[in-house]
Amino acid sequence: MAIHRLTDIALKATRVHLGQQVVERSFGSMVFHHRDQSDVIEAGHSILRILGTREEERQKCRIAWSEIVRAITPDHAVLINRQDRKGNMILPGQSMFILETEPAGYIVYAANQAEKAANITLIDARAVGAFGRLTMAGRESEVEAAAHAAIDAVKMLSGRDAP
Repeated sequence: MAIHRLTDIALKATRVHLGQQVVERSFGSMVFHHRDQSDVIEAGHSILRILGTREEERQKCRIAWSEIVRAITPDHAVLINRQDRKGNMILPGQSMFILETEPAGYIVYAANQAEKAANITLIDARAVGAFGRLTMAGRESEVEAAAHAAIDAVKMLSGRDAP
């Protein structure tokens, strides 16, 4: 389980704090945070050095699915809100944006860019496994702006094509 060794390296090399760690055989992940962004960047560089790779060698993001569902009905909202997730609730009448990416980790970046671009509510973000899924909701115009920001952001990232 290399994720523990890599987490240890990043925590000892910088002042970052571990916000989340998911241990999986093939798709483990970790989330670091710190008030000073340079510490987060250095934590990433420390991990890349140990792995003997560079950021440019990462797999390019592929958008597996994207859609906007407009004016969610009350029944639909209830079912979405009952799902096993850790996020806010979607309200009837709101529009919903769903984005799926491969690899999963890109969903975190997409969510961050969407939240910066529009006044939307994060319903769910799953960055575990092969595919990541993001669900956001809000007024239709805000959801459209968030969707464009998220999609544009991951499309602009460099990387190599998947094998």
